[in-house]
Amino acid sequence: MNAIEARDVHKIYRRYGRRKQFATLKSALLSGSVLRDLRPDAVFEALKGVTFDVAKGKTFGVVGRNGSGKSTMLKLIAGIGKPTAGTVRVDGRVSALIELGAGFHPEISGRENVYINGLMLGLSRREIAKRFDGIVRFAELEEFIDAPVKTYSSGMYMRLGFAVAINVDPDVLLVDEVLAVGDEAFTHKCLDKFAEFRRRGRTILLVTHSLDLVTRFCDEALWLDAGVVKAHGDPKRVIDAYLMDVAGTENVQLAAQSFEPPNTEPANVEPRDMFKADEGRWGSREAEITNVEMIGVRGQPAHLFQSGERVEIRLHVRANQRVSDFAFGVGIFNAEGICCYGTNTSIDGGAPSELTGEGLVIFTIDALNLVEGTYKLDVAVHRQDGVPYDYHRLLYTFRVKSPLKEVGIFRPPHRWSFSGGIRMSGL
Repeated sequence: MNAIEARDVHKIYRRYGRRKQFATLKSALLSGSVLRDLRPDAVFEALKGVTFDVAKGKTFGVVGRNGSGKSTMLKLIAGIGKPTAGTVRVDGRVSALIELGAGFHPEISGRENVYINGLMLGLSRREIAKRFDGIVRFAELEEFIDAPVKTYSSGMYMRLGFAVAINVDPDVLLVDEVLAVGDEAFTHKCLDKFAEFRRRGRTILLVTHSLDLVTRFCDEALWLDAGVVKAHGDPKRVIDAYLMDVAGTENVQLAAQSFEPPNTEPANVEPRDMFKADEGRWGSREAEITNVEMIGVRGQPAHLFQSGERVEIRLHVRANQRVSDFAFGVGIFNAEGICCYGTNTSIDGGAPSELTGEGLVIFTIDALNLVEGTYKLDVAVHRQDGVPYDYHRLLYTFRVKSPLKEVGIFRPPHRWSFSGGIRMSGL
């Protein structure tokens, strides 16, 4: 039996544009422009035929980009709004934690807000009084419960709202991305509460950007994109499909940002400290880099890589005159401008002979052992003493993804081993 059923749900909002500024209310009324200028310019369809079921006692995750319709769907389930078309049915008492501080009056105390919210969620005053101490204790607000809610921090708002929502003892709990403002200790308390709800056969619908949370706690997942269901079912399969789509979008965005040398002429003056220089290009131009590509494992240009993948950096080079003293260099910097690695053909023992016409330089990294993050690329062709013919500084952006949440910059190949009375699996 289902706790939630959504059938061909559409939700349309009207958009209002600011056509012109009224000079005065009198002139607007006399001209009859008030109603004319407040007509909707267009409509926006937030949900486009969404259909899914959530079985009783299941934890259901909804993922998607910002603006994909997740929160709109949650509000329709909570009864805050009505679908433009289609039906939404919920079986049992619903408690919703959808918007930070929603339903709280800022001018009155936390104590009074607990009672007001409890009444709104269907509890009697006697039931609220019975659960009041537990709510305050869970929210960790014993010292502040009689202070006006407007004096609360965002974390205090969230803790009180969550404590009220779960202590209503709902059949269906709806949670939007409010857990993001909580500290780590309180987040663990919330997750423990989710686990308790699952053991008691309650239904949870969770909208979140925390994909790990979906794969760990959810029985099913739904991926919404621009108001349309893109995938529904096993959480790992849905998350993998979503991540592939996000990676494709990131790749396109990064490609649009860079990886074509600027058309401007390089400056002839080299910065005094190259490692402190802003992005740019400089050099004397006897030889120049006409194009830069990063090639992924599929043999195609890419800008998004998995940590540990094989990567090729290809430099398309043209000599405008015969050059005999030359070297090619590559540097990798993180987003803060810290050099992660740099080398050139002279450092690696290469001896130049002749550079004429056009050619291709391929720098191969068998394993891109960087932690997850955004990086910048320096490339150059220069004399062996470092004087640049064409230096491209921080002009090329790429991103590294990893399922692991390591810190730092470099990810060295490593392994763990244990002996004696230590037992550990998975390593």
